[in-house]
Amino acid sequence: MTEDGRRLKFLNVVDEHTRECVALDVGRHFKAEDVIAVLARQLKARGAPENIRSDNGPEFIARAVRGWLEQEGIATAYIAPGAPWENALIETFNGKLRDELLNREVFETMAEARHLAAYLRDYNHHRPHSSLDYMSPAAYAALCASSGAASRRLRRHRAVTQQPVRLS
Repeated sequence: MTEDGRRLKFLNVVDEHTRECVALDVGRHFKAEDVIAVLARQLKARGAPENIRSDNGPEFIARAVRGWLEQEGIATAYIAPGAPWENALIETFNGKLRDELLNREVFETMAEARHLAAYLRDYNHHRPHSSLDYMSPAAYAALCASSGAASRRLRRHRAVTQQPVRLS
């Protein structure tokens, strides 16, 4: 929430293979066009994943998003309603984001809430993950990029996870 009591939503995009948070957008609401814009920026920067895993929110299942993903050759992997365990990686990320940042901060304005780069840098470059042999996501991604075989494996298995965090 901002100081004026208005709700914030966060659109998080996490690479399931490297565990990197590649996008963290904040807004009052997200429409299909917003989701497409965030994903298009990531496609340009990182290349296309094999699939996108998301919840079944209206901003993700909209015809515009489905059509754009099909046009880009990206499969969808929606989780079943009421089954957050099917998307455990983003649920874990959202919980850490909430505990480590959002529950501690009161944002004066939307502009202030958009300055989350420090959290992303810390999460991607300094936080070890047990599933990555206690490497940070950025260090693991660099290792994959430096190894041809790992790089091919990364490209083949990478899937992006997205889900908004709703704060009330």
